[in-house]
Amino acid sequence: MRAWLPVSICVFAGVAAGCQSLQSPTTAAAPSMKEARVDGATLNYVEQGQGVPVIFVHGAFSDHRNWEAQRSEIAKRYRYIALDQRYFGSAPWSEDATRYSMTTHANDLTAFIQQLNAGPAHVVAWSYGGAVALILAVQRPDLVRSLFLYEPALPTIVTDAADQKTLAEERKGLAPAVAASRANNQAQAVQIFADWVNDQPGSFDSLPAPMRNAHLENGRTLPAHFASPPPPAITCEQLGQVKVPVVVAKGQQSRAFFTILADTTQRCIPGSRLVVTPNARHGGPIQNSAAFNAALLAHLEGR
Repeated sequence: MRAWLPVSICVFAGVAAGCQSLQSPTTAAAPSMKEARVDGATLNYVEQGQGVPVIFVHGAFSDHRNWEAQRSEIAKRYRYIALDQRYFGSAPWSEDATRYSMTTHANDLTAFIQQLNAGPAHVVAWSYGGAVALILAVQRPDLVRSLFLYEPALPTIVTDAADQKTLAEERKGLAPAVAASRANNQAQAVQIFADWVNDQPGSFDSLPAPMRNAHLENGRTLPAHFASPPPPAITCEQLGQVKVPVVVAKGQQSRAFFTILADTTQRCIPGSRLVVTPNARHGGPIQNSAAFNAALLAHLEGR
């Protein structure tokens, strides 16, 4: 197993858009599926509503469908945009997955926001997507209006020796998922990965059928995910230069791996707030969407 494995489960990351007053929501038009061409790749995305853009960035082996519990609420007040990152979603690939990396996805997100003329945007992101969003905020702060990050998985910022040891020990639990993926059993790898991130056997089986199917469709990304290079060496000091409003959210029952990453992210960004989602684990935006959405809307109000 590699010394470093990018982690972010059937759980997600995202970015949102918004504009209208929270006191006077409107009825949003039906969502539409659109395409954007970014550096030779076609990125599909769902757009609904009007106003300030809120861009949702999903995590590993998932896609825009992971944000369905947020779409209708956000689209009443904002321009909701949820993209499928390169290699994700159900569309055929235009290339092999050799370019799969956080660097590629951060560069794509930059180009995506620019192409949609959506910057600066509120960015809502989950897990692996949260790491992508942090890289964007460090490298292109002009494109970011605010960040709302659920358990962002950027391990390069962790410098505490005890925390580093815990992360290394926790990663060992992913070995069965890696083994299943290398044996070309991506469905089994998805199930193991989903159960690991939520630190609870049976987590995958408890998901609604549409969500399970979405994760299984994205299981084809796992070989590239497990083989991808380390993320850019973003430091805690670099996060300290982020000036936009930031909320870091975590699940009340999340495993130590994601708790450490969330807590460290929040400590590194001066003025950021930490929000604990009750009765939730790494799948908080789905497991307790009401609490997640309330915290997100409170963050967006007035931004």
